[in-house]
Amino acid sequence: MSRHPGHTHRKTGLRTGHVIELLQNGEAYFAALEAAIHAATQSVWLETYIFRADRIGSAILDALVKAAQRGVEVRVLVDGFGSAELDENWWQPLINAGGTVRVFGPHPSVWRLKRVHLRRLHRKLTVVDGQIAFVSGINIQDDWDIPGQRAPRFDFAVRVQGEVVVKVAAAMEKLWLRQNWRTAMVSPRTLGLQQPDLQDGAKAALLLRDNLRRRRDIERAYLYAIGRARSEILIANAYFLPGRRFRRALQAAAKRGVRVTLLLQGMVEYRLQHAASRALYGPLLDAGVNIHEYQPSHLHAKVAVIDGLWSTVGSSNIDPFSLLLAREANLIIEDPHFARTLQQRLQQAITQDAQPIESMAWRSQPWHVRLRCWLAYGVVRWGLGLIGQARKW
Repeated sequence: MSRHPGHTHRKTGLRTGHVIELLQNGEAYFAALEAAIHAATQSVWLETYIFRADRIGSAILDALVKAAQRGVEVRVLVDGFGSAELDENWWQPLINAGGTVRVFGPHPSVWRLKRVHLRRLHRKLTVVDGQIAFVSGINIQDDWDIPGQRAPRFDFAVRVQGEVVVKVAAAMEKLWLRQNWRTAMVSPRTLGLQQPDLQDGAKAALLLRDNLRRRRDIERAYLYAIGRARSEILIANAYFLPGRRFRRALQAAAKRGVRVTLLLQGMVEYRLQHAASRALYGPLLDAGVNIHEYQPSHLHAKVAVIDGLWSTVGSSNIDPFSLLLAREANLIIEDPHFARTLQQRLQQAITQDAQPIESMAWRSQPWHVRLRCWLAYGVVRWGLGLIGQARKW
C-alpha cells in the first residue's frame, strides 16, 4: 500500500489522499476483484475489452451472479469485438439474477470496415460500492492461455480508494448511458457514497482517452513527464509503435543523460505489429535508449515509472490504436513508494526474463530482416492513412 502527503497538482489534475495497491498479473488482480465483488453491498460496475468464457471468466461471472442475487446493482459493459465469442446465453444467469449487460459497438464486418468500427472500448475499469476502483490493463481471461508460455501473461492493475474513485464511476456512468438512446439525455448520477477521509495518501488522477474532448490526454501526460525527466524513464508496453513526437521525446531524454529503458514484447503475438515496432529500434538505440524484449510469455503491460515518483498503470498502449482510436483509461500516480514497487517489479522482469537488444548486433542483422521490419511499418502507416490519421504519426 502507498501513503504519501501531498496536495492538488493544478497542472495535471493530481489530487492527494489515495490508498493504492499494485496488483501484478491475473493471479493477484482476479483474486482482489473477486473478493471485492463478493463483499459488495450496493453496486458493481465493470467494463472490459475482453470477457472470455474460460475458467477466469466463469469465476468472475459467478461472483457477479451471486452479487446480483443478493440485491447488488450489477452492470457489465463489454466491447463487441473483444468479447465477440460470447453470446446471450453466456450472460443469461446474470440477467436472470437481475444484472444488466450491454455491448459497446457491433463486431465490425471485414467487408464494411469504417473508422468508427475501430473505435473500441479498450479500457478495463471496475467500481464497487462507489468506494473501490480497479484500473487495469488486464482483461477478464485466463492469463495462462498462451501456447508455449513459461509464465503468466505479464500485466498490472491497481486497486484504489479515494477521490479518484468518483471520477472513475462518473466516466463509467456517462458511457453506460450513451449505450441506450432512451437514457442518452439523462445526466450521469453520482453514487452518493462518502469517500474515505484520508489526511494524506498518494496523489492520483484518472486520464481518459476518447474521440471528443480527450483525444490526446494520455499521450500528453506521457510527453509532459518524459520532458521533465532528469534521471530515469522506464516504460513497459505491449504494443509499442509511438508517433514522431513521442519518439523524439525519448531520444531527447536519452541524449540529455536520462537513462531510458523500454521493456517490450519478445514473444510474438501479432507478427505485423511486432515487426513494425522493431523497425523503430535502430534510431532509438542510436540515441542511447535501452531496449529489452520480454521472453517467457506475452507482455501485456501498459505501465511506466519516471524519476522514481511519477507512474502510470492502465489500458493504453503506445500505438495508433490506443492513442488515436480506442477508449482508454490510465491512472497517473505520484508517490515514491508506489513508484519504487513498480520499478522493482519491472527491473526484476528485465533482469530475469528479458533479452537485451544490442545496438551493434541490431545493425549487423541481414538487410532483408531490417527491410521486412520497415515494410511492416509502412503497411501499418498505410493502414492508418486509410482511416485519415497518418499525418499525426
